[in-house]
Amino acid sequence: MKDRAIQVVKFSHYYGQQPSLKNLNLDIYRKEILSIIGPARSGKSTFLTCLNRLVDLVPASRVEGKIFIDGQDIYQPEVEVAALRRQLGMVFATPVPLPMSIYDNLVFGPKLQGQTNRQELDQLVEDCLEKAGLWAEVKDRLKTSALKLSGGQQQRLCLARVLALKPEFILLDEPTSGLDPISTMKIEDTLRLLKDEYTIILVTNNTKQAARVADRTAFFLMGELVEVNETEIVFTRPADKRTESYIEGKFG
Repeated sequence: MKDRAIQVVKFSHYYGQQPSLKNLNLDIYRKEILSIIGPARSGKSTFLTCLNRLVDLVPASRVEGKIFIDGQDIYQPEVEVAALRRQLGMVFATPVPLPMSIYDNLVFGPKLQGQTNRQELDQLVEDCLEKAGLWAEVKDRLKTSALKLSGGQQQRLCLARVLALKPEFILLDEPTSGLDPISTMKIEDTLRLLKDEYTIILVTNNTKQAARVADRTAFFLMGELVEVNETEIVFTRPADKRTESYIEGKFG
């Protein structure tokens, strides 16, 4: 039996009176890659920000229903939101490295949490860059500015920076949308390796990417979850005609 890590139950999100997510019911299993596909304004990115409660920062935002992570309702008042956001590390579409060295980008978060041992920090930097598939490319220039890295390297650095905070989940919002094919391939290879340790939720507008890397795929449309299943089934035998039409490029 699959180990359920996240349970979404009758969950809706509103901007004022306008619904962006409607009555979602979804299970996410531990150590899987779940891709979320769908056209623009289907609620994909909003769903990610609901998972780590970044949506709390949006004026006139409200939710209904429940999201359980490891059995805890994350919208209960006793939940420590900062800890939740560390548990669900987020990588955005546009990489935003801090204007400092590669090394300092990696240790910035751990130092804020009180980690000061230089040997432990050095090992953390190496481990996280290795997991992000970047160590071999930057190990000899850790003290150079992260802003000098290529776009694909910056995105992998941002992923490594998330890993340095020891998350349980990795949320990725179109992480390769602005990257060239080689950088995209490196990110995808990295995700396949990370699946052994993390639960990964990947929002992507690239259906071919979802087909390549995801264990399961969910199709969102106009704020609704149309269907979710094993990726091969969704792409070859979808249960809903709308899913089939989207995958075939008839809209989106």
